[in-house]
Amino acid sequence: MQLSRLGEILVKNNLISRDQLAKALEEQKLSGGQARLGSILIKQNLISEQNLTSFLSKQYGVPSVNLADYEIDAAVTKLIQPEVVQKYQLVPVNRAGATLIVAVSDPSNLLAIEDIKFMTGYNVEMVVASERDIKSAIDKHYDQTASLADVMGDLDVEDFEIIGDDDEVDVSSLERATEDAPVVKMVNAILQDAIRRKASDIHIEPYEKLFRVRFRIDGILYEIMKPPLKLKNAITSRIKIMAELDIAERRLPQDGRIKIKLGGGKDMDFRVSCLPTLFGEKIVMRLLDKSNLQTDLTKLGYEPEALKHFMHEIHKPFGMVLVTGPTGSGKTVSLYSAIAELNKVSENISTAEDPVEFNFAGINQCQMHEDIGLNFAAALRSFLRQDPDIIMIGEIRDFETAEIAVKAALTGHMVLSTLHTNDAPATINRLLNMGIEPFLVASAVNLITAQRLARRVCAECKEPEEIPVQALIDAGVSPKEAPAYVCMKGKGCPVCNNTGYKGRVGFYQVMPMLEEIRELILNGANTAEIKRESMRLGIKSMRQSGLTKLQEGVTSFEEVLRVTISDD
Repeated sequence: MQLSRLGEILVKNNLISRDQLAKALEEQKLSGGQARLGSILIKQNLISEQNLTSFLSKQYGVPSVNLADYEIDAAVTKLIQPEVVQKYQLVPVNRAGATLIVAVSDPSNLLAIEDIKFMTGYNVEMVVASERDIKSAIDKHYDQTASLADVMGDLDVEDFEIIGDDDEVDVSSLERATEDAPVVKMVNAILQDAIRRKASDIHIEPYEKLFRVRFRIDGILYEIMKPPLKLKNAITSRIKIMAELDIAERRLPQDGRIKIKLGGGKDMDFRVSCLPTLFGEKIVMRLLDKSNLQTDLTKLGYEPEALKHFMHEIHKPFGMVLVTGPTGSGKTVSLYSAIAELNKVSENISTAEDPVEFNFAGINQCQMHEDIGLNFAAALRSFLRQDPDIIMIGEIRDFETAEIAVKAALTGHMVLSTLHTNDAPATINRLLNMGIEPFLVASAVNLITAQRLARRVCAECKEPEEIPVQALIDAGVSPKEAPAYVCMKGKGCPVCNNTGYKGRVGFYQVMPMLEEIRELILNGANTAEIKRESMRLGIKSMRQSGLTKLQEGVTSFEEVLRVTISDD
C-alpha cells in the first residue's frame, strides 16, 4: 500500500482528519521514511490498533485474526525465510493442503503475496493482524539470535592463543584472534541478544579472575554471561575493530560507533566507549534505536498540569528551558521531544551535542570535538552568527557556556539545555555557583524540569500489592488518601523476563519561573527555601510525581522509593 494511500482511505472514511494525516506524514518524514504510517497514527492516538485492523479487514474483505490465540506450527514458519518475513512484516499462520494462510498488517501489499507464492509454490490466502502482533510473532518464531548459552557451549578455549597484558601489543596476532569464528559469533550474539532484550547499555568488564557481560534493561544492570577470561583481549579487540578504534592503543580511553543493519530496513547504532582499567579495557556500548525513540511529549509521563507549563514555555520566542537529572534519566529524550515539537520550516534550529545520538531532518546538529577546540562554548558563539531561532546545548558544564547561553536567551533566542543537579530548585544554585549573576538567572530562565526514570509494572502480570498505610504516609501520601491507595506490582512472567517490570516512565518536577520564585532568587534564597516556595505554589516534587504514577498503577511502591527521595 502506498503510505499516503492508507492515509487517504482513512481520511475518506472520516477515521482521521486531513490535518492529522499531514502531521503523521511529517513525523514519518522525520523518521527517514522508515516508520510505517499505521504505526505513527496509533502512536499519536489518532486511531486504535484494533480499529485500524478491523477497518482494513472490512475495506479489503479479508478476515482479521488475533495472533495471540494461534499456536503456529514450526513446520509452517519454515516455509518462509526469516529475511522475507522481516522485509514484508508478515507471518505464516497455517497450511491447508496447497494453501498457505499468511497474516499481514497491510492487505494491499500484493507484491509481497506474489513473492510468497513464487517462493513457496503454495496458493496464499491473507488474514489481517495488527502490526504489533505480527512483530511479536516474528520475534517468537523467527528469533535468529544465537543463544549465548549455545555460543558458550561451542567455544573451545584451548584453540585460542593467549595474548599477554604487557604494553607491547602484537597487532597482527590480535587481529587474527578477532577473526576466529567463535569470537565473531560470540560478539554478534551479545549484540543481537541486547537488541532482543531491549537493553539500553552493554557492559563488558574485565577483572583479575573474572570476565563478565552485563546488560542494563529498564535502568537495572543484569549479569548475562561470563566468557572465559582467556578471551577478553580477543573479544575487546573485535569490538574495537567494529567501532573503528585503534586496537594497539590500550592505555587511553577511546570512543567510537558501530552501525548494524537489521531486518525490515531498520538500523541500530551502538555508541562505544573504551576505558583502560586495572585488568584490561572495559567497554560500554549504548544502544541507540531511532525507531524506538519516543518524541511525543504526551507519551513521556508528564502530568497534565506539568505538560501544560512545559509546552507553554518552550513555545515562547525567547528565554531558557533547562532539563536536569543524573546520567540516564532521559534528559536527551526530553530535549529531542521539545525540539521535535518546535521543528517547523519557519524556525532555524541548531544543536550542539556530545555526542549526537539521533539525527533529525530539518535540524542543524553539531558534534563537539574537544581535542580540536570545538566545545559547547565555541559552538554556541558560532550559532549566534548563524541567524538562529532555537538553540539546543547538550549540557551546560562551565561558566563560559552558561554565560553565552544566558545572553542568547536574553537577546531573542529560545535556548534548551541540560545540567546535572538533583532537582529543579538546585539548578538555580548550580548556575549561581558557576558565576552567573542572580538577576540574569531570574530574567533568562523560563522553566526548569528535573526528572528520573522508573520502571513500569508489567501490564501482563500486574496484580494488587498490599502496602501498609503508615508506609504510604511516611513516603508522602496524605493520611486522608493513604487508605484508598491501590498499589500494583508485577508478579513476573515471560513477557518481562520474570522481573515484574517492562519499560520505563518518567517522574517530573516541572518548575516554571513564577514571580515569587524570581523574587527569592534576587533575594539570595537557598535551595531549600526555593523548594518550599515552589511546593507552596502547587509545583509537584519528583516524589509527588512518583506517587501519582503509583496511584495510577503505572509503577510500584518499590520503584517510587528507589528513584526519589522524601520531601522532608
